[in-house]
Amino acid sequence: MQAPKNGRTILVAEDELEVRGYLEMALKCLGYSVELAQDGDEALSCLQSSRSAISAVLLDIVMPNRDGLDTLREIRRIDASLPVIVISGASSTLNVVAAMKGGATDFLCKPVSHEDLRKAIMKGLEIKGVEYLATSRNAAPVTRTFLGKNPRMQEIHALAGQIGWSEAPVLIQGETGSGKEVIARELHAQSPRADKPFLKLNCAALPSELVESELFGYERGAFTGAFQKKAGMFEMADGGTILLDEIGDMDVRLQAKLLQVLQDHEFQRIGGKETVKVDVRVMAATHRDLEKAILDRTFREDLYYRLNVINLHLPPLRDLKDDIVPLAEFLIRKHAVQGMPLPTITVELKQAMLAYHWPGNVRELENYARKLIILHNPDDIARELHAKATRRSLMSAPAVAPDVNGKPAGAGAGSPILEQVTKAKQRAETDAILAALNSTRWNRKQAAALLKIDYKALLYKMKKLGVEDRYVPFDAGSEAFAEPELVAKGG
Repeated sequence: MQAPKNGRTILVAEDELEVRGYLEMALKCLGYSVELAQDGDEALSCLQSSRSAISAVLLDIVMPNRDGLDTLREIRRIDASLPVIVISGASSTLNVVAAMKGGATDFLCKPVSHEDLRKAIMKGLEIKGVEYLATSRNAAPVTRTFLGKNPRMQEIHALAGQIGWSEAPVLIQGETGSGKEVIARELHAQSPRADKPFLKLNCAALPSELVESELFGYERGAFTGAFQKKAGMFEMADGGTILLDEIGDMDVRLQAKLLQVLQDHEFQRIGGKETVKVDVRVMAATHRDLEKAILDRTFREDLYYRLNVINLHLPPLRDLKDDIVPLAEFLIRKHAVQGMPLPTITVELKQAMLAYHWPGNVRELENYARKLIILHNPDDIARELHAKATRRSLMSAPAVAPDVNGKPAGAGAGSPILEQVTKAKQRAETDAILAALNSTRWNRKQAAALLKIDYKALLYKMKKLGVEDRYVPFDAGSEAFAEPELVAKGG
């Protein structure tokens, strides 16, 4: 067997020569090594002879000798946790349901696009929360979940280890981009359901009618355009886990139907009379304050208490200062292109990362990590982050409501309030100018452009505020690096 480029080998079981050739080429372009089989028997033989070297299986449904569904059942007998992605040209609901109930990790319809294949493989390899480096039979698993030094996040990961085995619903709260889906997948990976499907639905991304049909499916003729019966996510995830992302945006009427499933573990498809029983663990995630939503009558109180058996609240990235740079390095390694050199996070970029507010949280940091991999431009990214921090500082300068004369309230001549407002304004202006100068290495023209003010106006402000053109030396080699301290006269 050839040595895998990224430590993973995919077994492709497909009887059509052209399709098999395309899948082999596509997987090799993605950095995987490939083993090929023409039918189910050959796939099982390959798997049994080199089981620990196979990271995932692509399995066609229609094959001679032994079909895909029969092969899937045998694979599950051999290895209950191996990711198996079923592919078929016959994309009927029955095929999808049969594959998912048989233990398939995912289902792809022919023709398979390169992007769909990439996503399905990545999802399959992440399904257990670990990536297996298949260079030898004794290869150790490497975690795909970042474990930082921050005590709060360590506490959350420890709690996830305690509750992963449970069947109880989990409510995960936190700002957008703070990693709620990552925690949900970690919980699923540590549960007895790890070898079953993990499906996610974003309740805010679809109209309520589509959310209902996606979750519960529908019968043929249930509405215009329903030409055939469709299984919903609850059926497809039977035995596994469903993550209802942005649950706070779910329509109140639909919340009642969801509550019934949580209580009775059964439901009816849209337009159907047959009761469908399912065994699904439900997790929910939201950035909204659900207790406030209950008071506003936009979220059902009984559903809240049904979901909120276990509550995890993720802190925003700005509160995890110790983890920002290590997390960025982790994300760079995660998205790095095989064979390409890793970009460097310079001291200047580290300073910019720590000074930035990160309103988009981990998702925003991940975008910058990918940008750095592509462009290899740490200085440009540092300047961009400094500029964003500068604009935020200017926008957040304190303001006092004016009185009837247009002056700050209580701001008569010599008023303490007026003095406080003036000093606060000067501090904000000084901080913004120093941040812009620092990010441009004291190039005044570039700093003026960052601040979006005239060059002469910047010089006037610098003179008025007493901003000196010098740095205080600092030890760039120390572990706890500090941003160069810029001095303002009298500051």
